[in-house]
Amino acid sequence: MKMSKRFKAASTKVEPKKLYTIDDAVARVKETATAKFNESVDIAVRLGVDPKKADQAIRGTVALPHGTGRVVRVLVLARPPRDEEAKTAGAEHAGLAEYIQKIQAGWADIDVIIATPDVMGEVGKLGKVLGPRGLMPNPKSGTVTNDVAKAVKEVKAGKIEFRVDKSGILHASVGKAQFEPKQLAENIHAFLNTVVRLRPPSAKGTYIKSISISSTMGPGVAVDKNQVAAH
Repeated sequence: MKMSKRFKAASTKVEPKKLYTIDDAVARVKETATAKFNESVDIAVRLGVDPKKADQAIRGTVALPHGTGRVVRVLVLARPPRDEEAKTAGAEHAGLAEYIQKIQAGWADIDVIIATPDVMGEVGKLGKVLGPRGLMPNPKSGTVTNDVAKAVKEVKAGKIEFRVDKSGILHASVGKAQFEPKQLAENIHAFLNTVVRLRPPSAKGTYIKSISISSTMGPGVAVDKNQVAAH
């Protein structure tokens, strides 16, 4: 893969094979985020789990203390009066039949979908469309609930959902490069502490194998996994 001059220059600021503390890793990521836009800061955690086993398919949610730094577009699928409650709470879209039709027609201008339990029979028909996009509402992630106002406010405030992929790796965005170092560090700690709490009893051996953080266009910075247990 051909690297740009910008990426090569950024890479020289990260020592190969060195494991950084979270604070030092954040400093390196901010230093290497040299693109012309406010890059996201992403984290990748390689776990010692077998995602093919249902009890080891790690997934969960975490409310990042300082949010993600991006505008989250929310659709709430609900009947009156909860659709109006959702709009009052800040949802960009709320309703039922018209949005089901729009989604079936290919509309996907949203980041999160929240639904009330009573409409899941209809929403379930959208599984083949929403599933691959990671938009299917799920009780485990708090996106199937009767308290739609609370759910909307939590998502808008920085609550994110994460799920291990087929390779046993968790990916998530934990802020923006222009965040203060302390804000990024606190978001990262919140995410990692949640991941640790989700360790399944059946997972043997090393649970967290490696951690890396990076900006959207920057090199990965390896984090000392012992930082998680120490925090």
